[in-house]
Amino acid sequence: MNQQDRAKALSELSQTQKERLSHIDFRLMFLGVMQRIDLIQRFGMKEAAATRDIALYRKLAEENITYKTKERSYFYNAQFTPLFQYTSERTLSALSNGFGDDYIGVISKAMLPCETPTQLNMTQLTTLSVLTRAIHQHQVVKMTYFSLSSGASTREIVPLALVDNGLRWHIRAFDRKHSRFADFVVNRITNPEVSESVIQEQEKKESDNQWNRIVELEIVPHPSLQHPETIAMDYCMQDKQLNINVRAAVAGYLLRLWNIDCSAKHSLEGNEYHLWLKNYPALYGVDNLVLAPGYQNP
Repeated sequence: MNQQDRAKALSELSQTQKERLSHIDFRLMFLGVMQRIDLIQRFGMKEAAATRDIALYRKLAEENITYKTKERSYFYNAQFTPLFQYTSERTLSALSNGFGDDYIGVISKAMLPCETPTQLNMTQLTTLSVLTRAIHQHQVVKMTYFSLSSGASTREIVPLALVDNGLRWHIRAFDRKHSRFADFVVNRITNPEVSESVIQEQEKKESDNQWNRIVELEIVPHPSLQHPETIAMDYCMQDKQLNINVRAAVAGYLLRLWNIDCSAKHSLEGNEYHLWLKNYPALYGVDNLVLAPGYQNP
């Protein structure tokens, strides 16, 4: 089947059919083998239905798959071309944490032997659920918040978005106590409850300049490195440069997480500095630059 006919055939399938075919496609591409039982266990389907899905996959991508009678399994072909597109983030998540969208139970099974850093700050789901409902339904939240500077205090916030800084989760919100947009660490929030208070225009996401401003970062291997091409390979750079567009509100988190030297003359020393921000003046006006290693306001 040619590419045009394949695309047309895929477009006519239901979402659930696409998910099942994607599971076949994924296992072949990243594990090299799949069996009928994989579909049966993943989707809770009958054997006959699983057989039909495999037959449909073979019809759409015959060159991708070979059946070996002795092993009673389907195998990856060298001519394999994926039917679906995958991102590296979701692929690695599936391989390390399990593939699927069924959240019943607390134990997930990795698809491959995989070890990831232990997370020390597990998020309280009862707290998180109040905040996510408020984000989705555009509501105000009243809560107790623990800060390093002032300890516990009662706050009213207008939650806008979830933010992952690489180590912990924040809520981006308008803080009524200080009349500004700010980030709140989820695990420092207790007793959150939805308020019936009306949200004002200046408290909405459209008024958050730091959230709406996009900053383009030009990241290159640190000039002090003896073999910069190695770092260029680490980050899949094109012409030894990585261009990233980020919201100003999260720029500081990214720069700190990856230890990117933001000094004007790449003057930071140490084995942890493999990257340098080539266009450091682009950070002018970003609020959380206290997190950016070596940055000084010009």
